[in-house]
Amino acid sequence: MNWQQLISNKRLGQEHRHPERHDDRTEFKRDYDRLIFSAPFRRLQNKTQVFPLPGSIFVHNRLTHSLEVASVGMSLGNDVAAMLTKKHPELKDQLFQEIGQIVATACLAHDLGNPPFGHSGEKAIQSFFTEGAGYDLQRQVSANFWNDLTHFEGNANAFRLLTHQFKGRRPGGFVMTYSTLASIVKYPFSSSAAGKKGKFGFFDSEKTYYRRIADELGIPCKSEVGEPLRYARHPLVYLVEAADDICYEIMDLEDAHKLKIISHADTMQLLLGFFDEETQIRIQNRIAEEGVNDNNEKIVYLRACVIGKLENECVRVFVEHEDEILNGEFQGSLIDHISDLPQAAYKRCCELSVQHIYKSRPVLDVELSGYQIIQTLMEKFINAAVHPERFYSKHLISRVSSQYDIDAPDLETRIMAIIDYISGMTDVYALDVFQKINGISLPII
Repeated sequence: MNWQQLISNKRLGQEHRHPERHDDRTEFKRDYDRLIFSAPFRRLQNKTQVFPLPGSIFVHNRLTHSLEVASVGMSLGNDVAAMLTKKHPELKDQLFQEIGQIVATACLAHDLGNPPFGHSGEKAIQSFFTEGAGYDLQRQVSANFWNDLTHFEGNANAFRLLTHQFKGRRPGGFVMTYSTLASIVKYPFSSSAAGKKGKFGFFDSEKTYYRRIADELGIPCKSEVGEPLRYARHPLVYLVEAADDICYEIMDLEDAHKLKIISHADTMQLLLGFFDEETQIRIQNRIAEEGVNDNNEKIVYLRACVIGKLENECVRVFVEHEDEILNGEFQGSLIDHISDLPQAAYKRCCELSVQHIYKSRPVLDVELSGYQIIQTLMEKFINAAVHPERFYSKHLISRVSSQYDIDAPDLETRIMAIIDYISGMTDVYALDVFQKINGISLPII
């Protein structure tokens, strides 16, 4: 792969207009603005990140998380651009200089496809087809579509949300630039190549779009004819992934501290562990000199130091491994290749998060409740899509937004319309619909 080809401001669905574009705003800034002002992005404010929403303490939701990831992504992209321009002077005054903007925009979009209630909602959609009432539908749909359903993935759903032409919309969906779209596809292969982890990057219905983008940008296809579709990653995906890795791990720790799930002493120790002894003393002296004696503010200061450290480490790894990344040979994430000391500290944070955060009672309560809500919605609405002629089905279908093709003649399109509808819900809206269709909540009471 080469940078000149990888960075393209051609727009999906408006390729014919590409030669005409002249604007003071760059096309990549236009992508960013388009997401910020979009309804799917706004809805992230009411989607669970990890902890229940909201209590007296305002922890992160999907919206605040995405904004923070975008901020870190902008820094990663700008720093990489600065360092690689010194290494490759020919990239100066090229579109390459805007990779910070591209990465930030992809970061804004990276969670757009996540259903309500976080990973629990994702699992509920998968399980409906692998373990629930939807299992019998396997005989009525194609093998590729069944793979998509049983591996339902928020990442693939984000790509669909941005590229699919929903009813009443223009071709190309959000009509984003090729480079921005390629930068959000963390797992650039089809569901039939998902493997044990169940991760993939695009549904069968959108694979033609990804192929078009990959061919234009020179992203090599790594699968042989007849094998499940698999591509190398667009290099900027590594920066989007790094920004997400940095933010979710460190910010979840800060939230857990605020909620008193992790003690102040343990949080301080974990965050100081990213630095050598000399740096630890310097940071602690700085906190004392500036009169910061509020425990939450101490954690905020340390968190900023850690994010800065990890950002610098990931930039270094990206630049040092540029050739492997461009050749599609780089293995793992950027975080996997950072220096030993911060890497060991990061792993300690991950281990503690699994033990004390992701298995804490508040988190488990949301996951259990969310799973049941999504399973119930799937059962009711999918059954309506399979039997649209029934009285109750007609009433349920009338609740589905007009942008989803629920009246399509073929079953696969109707099923996907229901998944689009449910995955696009906020936590509160999903709960509201669940209560109403189960007779728990009535407008007259």
